[in-house]
This record gives sequence, structure tokens and C-alpha cells, in this order.
Amino acid sequence: MAAKEGSLSINSENIFPIIKKWLYSDHDIFIRELISNGVDAISKIRQLSSLGEAELPEGEKYRVDVLVSPADKTLTFVDNGIGMTFEEVEKYINQIAFSGAAEFLEKYKDKDQTEQIIGHFGLGFYSAFMVSDKVVIETKSYREDAAPVLWTCEGGTTFEMEEGTYAERGTRITLYLSEDSLEFANEMRVRDVIQKYCAFMPVEIYLTNEDKAKEAVKDAVVQDKKKEEDDLIGDVSEDVSDDAEEKEEKQEEPLNDIHPLWTRNPSDVTDEEYKDFFQHVFLDFKEPLFWIHLNMDYPFRLKGILYFPRINPNVDPFEGKVKLFNNQVFVADNIREVIPEFLLTLKGVIDCPDLPLNVSRSALQNDGFVKKISEYITKKVADKLTGMYKTEKEKYEGLWEDLSPFVKFGCLKDPKFEEKMHDYMIYKNIEGKFLTLPEYLEAAKEKHENTVYYISDAELQASYIEMFKKEGMDALYMTHNIDNPFISTLEMKNENVKFLRIDADLSANMQDEEVAEEEAKTASEKLLPLMKKASGNENLKLDMKKLKDADMPALLLVSEQERRMAEMMKAYSFGGDLPDYAKNAETLVMNLKSSLVQYLLENAEKEEAVPVAEEIYDLAVLANQPLSADRLTAFISRTGKFLLHAASADQKDE
Repeated sequence: MAAKEGSLSINSENIFPIIKKWLYSDHDIFIRELISNGVDAISKIRQLSSLGEAELPEGEKYRVDVLVSPADKTLTFVDNGIGMTFEEVEKYINQIAFSGAAEFLEKYKDKDQTEQIIGHFGLGFYSAFMVSDKVVIETKSYREDAAPVLWTCEGGTTFEMEEGTYAERGTRITLYLSEDSLEFANEMRVRDVIQKYCAFMPVEIYLTNEDKAKEAVKDAVVQDKKKEEDDLIGDVSEDVSDDAEEKEEKQEEPLNDIHPLWTRNPSDVTDEEYKDFFQHVFLDFKEPLFWIHLNMDYPFRLKGILYFPRINPNVDPFEGKVKLFNNQVFVADNIREVIPEFLLTLKGVIDCPDLPLNVSRSALQNDGFVKKISEYITKKVADKLTGMYKTEKEKYEGLWEDLSPFVKFGCLKDPKFEEKMHDYMIYKNIEGKFLTLPEYLEAAKEKHENTVYYISDAELQASYIEMFKKEGMDALYMTHNIDNPFISTLEMKNENVKFLRIDADLSANMQDEEVAEEEAKTASEKLLPLMKKASGNENLKLDMKKLKDADMPALLLVSEQERRMAEMMKAYSFGGDLPDYAKNAETLVMNLKSSLVQYLLENAEKEEAVPVAEEIYDLAVLANQPLSADRLTAFISRTGKFLLHAASADQKDE
């Protein structure tokens, strides 16, 4: 075979600088591409062997080796795959963007394919030039009559190709790293990249530090020389060297799992294996709530596992990580075109060999196809949840408080998901029982028809909850951050139903009797100036009622509509305070059956009534929300004085 020099056949001028700077978004991606090429080469030789078109040694172990040499500043990729002939190097390497895998698939498309080919992107090999000044390929085809090939390219568009000396079937690619890419001559750096992109590739991958390996063999020989006779040194050193290499081989382990959990039949996987996989891949040691094993062959191929993680909403971010794979090759995390947005709150893996990816495997091109994948995943999640409700209702209820944020977010983001889940949404009531919305409305229709009372903060609204319990009324716990927007969705879906926070309205069931209009007007005129002064709120509104609980002097109600407006305005002001909006939403209900309120009515114009009015107002606020720092300080001081006065009065009585 005559040596050959030439220019790479390209359709675009100066493509190498483009490859080096822009083709791949992450420079470490070249490791994935070159390992993928090695895996492809092994997949091809396996397939040819299964078709009887290639004879291979009995029991041969297939592998991809990555060799790091900090001393030589090189990174080498070795596979024992199909190899290349002179003509194939000419065709697949010298003509950029000609896809060997694509032609291979076309040739064998009508035959029984037992393995899929990972690479069909054409430019994968050239990612090597992102980090290299020089690239050398040594390859030998499986064909018996083929000579080995040596191909060298030093960073430009010119190459040298001649007959080589490579003796093994397969390919060895050596990258002479550029000065700005010497990080890839570091064993730990390369290990991290392999574990990031190649942790589940279908061929075993091994990483070796060539410098350390050579040093280990050298040390073994030196040690042996000290023990053996001079006339045996040559033979024994060879034996020891072989022993050292054998020992090294026995101890080495692949960096990847060639049979990841998602490729297995769900019926063959135990719960413990699912949990172990979750912990290993996501480093999350909280046991997941449950999982869904995806397995589809038509109209597209898709496998995967989605986990519903257990999260603490006060600590953990409301986001997950769904890893996307293409034939066990990692592509990216959380690709929104493939995975429905609301499912990005989950954790899991999805492997879809049919995904249409661009050259960098980091973006999708065929929206129609991708939409079908997204719809399938959504359907499988909804089927799992509704199936659990129907057949494992107790388990479903036990998981609901953890599940509900995911499900509600899905309903907000995906109308089709909301349609599937509509009849299976449940809510915990005051008694701790779970009800659907229709069940709650049916049970409550005698006391408050078409009105849903909800609790947003169980601690702050504890007094209101007790009032509801005493009157045999019910409310639903909706305490997660996502419940606020979700309530708006429920109102749109249930046009005749009104949603009120438990402190937004005073039910007639809580009133002892109606207050005459004239009585209410007179009392309000007397107390309003006093209570405005006591509260410091000139916009305060008063309402006179006679409540069943005579021990409760006042109750603070917050208008649902005005409160929502205040919250919305506060959000648009980027967290700034809007006191006028908040204060306009408040109505102080004065209980005319309370002896304290009667005291205020009798002494409204006296100065000593002011601290009593302040105490009544602060107590009403405390039953609804925290006091401001200034009011809390004054409240503590004032309460102390009241207690001291009460204690002194008791001593006088004695």
C-alpha cells in the first residue's frame, strides 16, 4: 500500500476552527464521541459475527480502553471492534461528515439486527480536534486480507496516511493534547467525564493511567532482579512482567454498567434494585415514593424509569433531574422538548434510540415526533397514578401529601394531564380524611353550598379551625406554595363553586343571632375611631356580630378577593411591601356578646379603653398572622401590665 498525503474532503472552508470552538457546547463531549465510536465498532463486529460474515476468536472479550498519559500529554482510545481498511479510512475519515454508521445500517437494514448502532452523527470523530494539536489513528480491519493503516493529522486540513504496524483487530486513536486542554491528561478528570456520559454504555469501558502502569511493571521487574540469580534475570523479569500485567487485569473493573436497570424486564427487577439504582444515580438517599418503569417498542422505542422522590418542600428545591439517553449514551439532563415540563420535578432516566438529535446531541429537531414521546410519558404517569387510586387507594392516600405538589403542577402545566387526573385529585379535610372535591361539596351543601373553605397555614389559622370544628363545618388543607395558583385553576374548572380561605368569611353557623341594623350601626360608630387608633390602620373596617363563642372578643377576616389582589401586587413589586392593599383586605369582626367589647362600648371615649382595644386587636391579628416587630414588643409589655394588674386585684380580694 503506497503512502498517501492529501487534504481532507470538506464542503465548508476552515471547518476545523468551527469544530474546535462552536460545534460542541461542552469540550469534554469529545470523550463521549470517541468512546461511542469504539462501541459502534464493536457493535458492528458482533453483528457481522452473528450473521456469519466475520470469524472471531472463541470467547473474545469486547472492550473500550481509555489510556491517559500525563507525561506524554496524550489521551488514547482503543477498541477491538470492526477496524478499518485503507479505503474505509479514506471514505469515513478523510471525507468529513460522511456517516459510516448510516451506510452500515442501510446495508444491513433487512437483516436481523441484535444491537443498535449508537453513532450516526458523522462528525463525532472530529470532536477530537477541539482538544488536540495532533491526532493519530492506527487501525486494522477484521478482513483477513486488509493491511493495517496509520493516519496522522496535525490540526489542519492535511493528513498523511500509510501502511501501519498495528497488529490487533480494531482501532487505536491517540490525541496529542493542546496546551489549553491538558486537563484531559488527568486521570480523575477523564474518569469524571466517562462516568458523566458513558456510565451505561453497552460495552465495558476501562481507564488506565499509562504512566502508572509502566511504573508498576518496572518496579516489579526491579524487585525481582534483587531476588533472582543473574543467569535467570532475563526470563524471570519477563515472567514477572507478565504476572504484573495479569494481576493488574484481575483487579481492574469497568467504569460502566452495560446492563442498566431500565433495559431489564420490570418483572425481573426487585424493589431493592430500583431503590439502589435511584441512590446510585442521583445520590439521593431518601427512599423514593414509587417509580414507573417505561417500556415501549412501537411507534417508537423508549425505555426508562421515573421516580417520584420524597422531598421536604421547606428545604429541597422543587425540581428534579431526568437524564436523557440515546442507546445508553447520555445526552443531557432535563431536555424540555422530550420530557413534559411538570415531570422535570421528578428524577429518572429515559432512553430513546429514535430521538432526532442534532450534531452535538444536545437539541432536538423533529417537534412532531418529540411531542408524541412527551404525550406517551405523560399518559404513563397518569395511568400509574389513576391505577393506584383505583386499586391501592390506601397507599395512594398515604402518599398524597408528598405526591400532590407534583400532580398539581402537572395539572397547571398540562391540560391533558389535568383531564386524566381530574376525578382522582384528593384533599385532606379538618378531620384528616381524604375527599375528592365533589365529595366535600356534597357533605357541606347543607351548611355552605358551593363554597369550599380551605386552610393555607394550619398554625396561623388554628383558632379558625377550632371554630369550624365546633360548628361541625369542614375545610380542606391547601398549604403548599403551589396551591395558590392551583385554586385559580379549580375555580375555572368549577365555575359555580366559590373558594374562600378559612379566615375570609364568617359563616352564619358561627353566629348566635342576627344583630339589628340599628344596633350594629350605633356600635360601629362608637368603636370605629377607637379601633382605628388601636390598630394604627385608618382603613380598618368593622363588622358587628353576635358570635356563639362569647370568650372571643374579635375576629379578623381577610377578604378573599382583596387579599389575592394584595398578594398579586406584592409579587409584581418583587417582594416589596404594599401595606395599603393588605390593610384594605382586613375586616375586624367585633363580638357584641363579649364582655370586653361591651366594656369598650361603655368606655370608648376614655383613655383607659385604648390599651384594651389594642390588646383585642393584637389578639385578633395573632390568630391570623404574626405581629410586626414593633407591635409584638408593645403587645408583650402591655400583656405583662395586664397580668400584674390582675394579680394585684386578686390579692386585694383575698
